[in-house]
Amino acid sequence: MGEPVVEIAGVGLHPFGRFPDRSVTELGIHAVRAALNDAGITARPAFQAAFCGTAYAGVAAGHKVLAALALTGCPIVDVEAGCASGAAALMLADGAIRAGQYETVLVFGIEKMPKGIIRSTFFEPWREEVGLAATPAYFALRAQRLMRESALTKEDLAAVVVKNRANGAANPDAMFRTPVTAREVLGSRVVCEPLHLWMLCSPNEGAAAVVLRRAEGVSAHRSRVVVRAATLRSHLPGNVLGEATPLAGLIDDRDIPSPTTLAADAAHEESGVGPDEIDVVECQDTDAARELLAYEELRLCAPGEAGSLLASGEVHLGGRRPVNPSGGLLSKGEPLGASALGQVVELTLQLRGRAANQVDGARVALAHTVGRGANASVVILSR
Repeated sequence: MGEPVVEIAGVGLHPFGRFPDRSVTELGIHAVRAALNDAGITARPAFQAAFCGTAYAGVAAGHKVLAALALTGCPIVDVEAGCASGAAALMLADGAIRAGQYETVLVFGIEKMPKGIIRSTFFEPWREEVGLAATPAYFALRAQRLMRESALTKEDLAAVVVKNRANGAANPDAMFRTPVTAREVLGSRVVCEPLHLWMLCSPNEGAAAVVLRRAEGVSAHRSRVVVRAATLRSHLPGNVLGEATPLAGLIDDRDIPSPTTLAADAAHEESGVGPDEIDVVECQDTDAARELLAYEELRLCAPGEAGSLLASGEVHLGGRRPVNPSGGLLSKGEPLGASALGQVVELTLQLRGRAANQVDGARVALAHTVGRGANASVVILSR
C-alpha cells in the first residue's frame, strides 16, 4: 500500500466583508453548502468528522453551523490558533485521514470580527492599558526593524498595497475592489509610523470550507488537487519582537528562526517540494511590511532581498511566482477563522485553472498565515 494521499474534493467560500444582516452561523452555512456541492456529496453521512476554525464565534460555533444543516452526529471540533485557526483545523483533518482514522473530513472556518482594532485576551489587561499590546504599534515596530535590516522604504510598503489592491479588483469575493496608487496609499493617514491606514488590512467577516478526502494514490489522481503538507509551528524562546513578546526591545536574535520559517521548512521537508518549485503563493499581509517579511521567512528570497524581489516583478501577476493573486488580506480583509482556508480555496481554484486572476500553468501552491501565539502555518498543494 502506498503513502496515503489527501485530495481537496470540494471548496466553498462566503465573500469577505461586512454583512450586518447575516449571523456568523449563516456565513458558515453558505460556505459549507458550497464545498459539499463542489465535492458532489449528496448522501448522508457526508463526512466522518468536522474541524471548525474560529477565534471569535463563541462556544461550539461549528456545531451551530452543522446543526442548521442537519449534519451533526460525527465528531465536531472547534479549533483556535489566532489567524492560523483554519490552517490548524486543516492540519488536524489532513493528519487524521493520513492516519487512516477517516475517509472524508469537512474543514471550515467562520468569523464575524468586532469592528476596530483587534482585541485579544492573549495579552494581560495591563499590557493593553499601557499600549504594549496594541496591534498596529507592534506591526509598526516589526516594519521598522524590517526596513532597517532589509533597506526598505515606505515606497516599497506602498508598492505592496498597490500590487495587492490591483489583484483584488478582479476578485468578486474581496472587500476592497478598487485599485489604488502609491500616492494615495502614502496620502492616507499615519496610524503608527511607518504604517499608513491603507497599509493595514481590515478585520471583517466571512467563511470558507474545504472537503478533504482520502485518495487511492497520486498516479490515479494527477488532475486533482492534493495536500502535500500542512504544518503549524509556534515561536521559539528568545525571539523578542514576536507575537508572544511584543515591544520587548531589540537583541541579536537573528539566529532564532521565526515560526513562519519553522513551518515553511517543515512543510518543504514533508512535501519534498523546494521553495523554487512553488508557482503561486498566498501569504499573510496583515500589513504591507508583513508580506515583505514573508518573502524572506518563506525563503522566496535571501534575507535582505525582499525589496529586490518586489521590484523584479516576480511576485506580480505575470511574474514567475505571483504572491497574493487574490488581492491578499489587504483587499479581502481578515476574518481570522476563515482567512487561512480562504487562501486554500483560492489556491485550489488556481491549481484547477479557474481563479479570477489565473496564474498560467500553476501546479504547486503555498499558503501561509501567522498570528497570535505566535502560530504560523504553511500549506503546500499540488496537482
